[in-house]
Amino acid sequence: MSLLPVSLQSLADYNPAHVKNALQLLLEPLGGIGCYVKPGQNVLIKPNLLSGKAPEKAVTTHPEIVRQVILLAQGAGGIVSVGDSPGLGKPESVARKCGILDVIKETGARFAPFEESVPINLKAATFHNLEVAREALEADIIINLPKLKTHQMMGYTGAVKNLFGLVVGMRKARLHLQAGTDKAFFALMLLELAERFKPALSIMDAVVGMEGDGPGNGDPVQLGALLASPHTVALDTVATAMVNLQEQHIWTQRVARQTGRRGVSLHELELHGVPLATLKTTRFRPATNADVNFGLPTPVKNLLKNAITAQPEITRDCQRCGHCITHCPPQAMTQDAQGIKIDYGRCIRCFCCQELCPYGAIITQQGVLLRFAEFIQGRKR
Repeated sequence: MSLLPVSLQSLADYNPAHVKNALQLLLEPLGGIGCYVKPGQNVLIKPNLLSGKAPEKAVTTHPEIVRQVILLAQGAGGIVSVGDSPGLGKPESVARKCGILDVIKETGARFAPFEESVPINLKAATFHNLEVAREALEADIIINLPKLKTHQMMGYTGAVKNLFGLVVGMRKARLHLQAGTDKAFFALMLLELAERFKPALSIMDAVVGMEGDGPGNGDPVQLGALLASPHTVALDTVATAMVNLQEQHIWTQRVARQTGRRGVSLHELELHGVPLATLKTTRFRPATNADVNFGLPTPVKNLLKNAITAQPEITRDCQRCGHCITHCPPQAMTQDAQGIKIDYGRCIRCFCCQELCPYGAIITQQGVLLRFAEFIQGRKR
């Protein structure tokens, strides 16, 4: 069985000339953009447009990466659209605030706001029925442009997780609610979605990534890399190895291995370009570990939920904007005269509130048994 190709290049900054050159070097071992984009094809470029924050916050794919990929696809004869469904805010407003809307206009590409959903049936899949953006179904090919970031629920967001943006608006909350507290179930849905809408190519912005409390309120961190592959799981395998994230804490990777998917091990991959060892860092700060189940039966886990998991906690920085209440899938959050309240009995630990809080006013608080387990694990290292 052939190895899956992943290409790596170093890139220190977002200078246009530097990005253009790095992308050409990155794609050369993969056959160049012409292997993926043919003249006359409708090309959907899918960046990360989580929320409307400035590029230096590292919340979204950097606009210069988007610009240069648009130009490459147009140069190959593609008819290019750029779109995503943000977690917070209207698509056009988010694209404007993060600098991507200007890039779309300057290059003559089309902005796809992902406003219309189309139901699809995934036979023999975890979620049989999904609704996705019409543009995803109408595109001849998808080019996926994820940002390397931590993620409080899944541990990490990259090539696989970025395609969740094909699900429009509050329909994402419904899927979170269906999955409940079962992270493996949710991760399997993400993998199946990435397989149904398999990108022709994924190019990861890891020039400046996000560590800590990602994907919306973590800290920017200089990583200095671009990565590319036609295989989403393979790309995530290399990206997580680069920043030393452990597979057991990355739910899409963990479930990919459990279900026998290819690309989850480095020995299955053929790496090109800059050696992985030269890009590796051991100083990348992971997301706060959100659960440890100790192999307990479900009734016991439910009884000890607050002790063996982490939960969102409102801080004094809360501005009472109400976004967390609006976007809470199980409607476990309310507001009264004293502020925002969380019903932890209903909370499913999806951390949508923490992810989407525009003020970074929601933190992750670990339960006492989870903190104790992490202490013991740290002593063993």
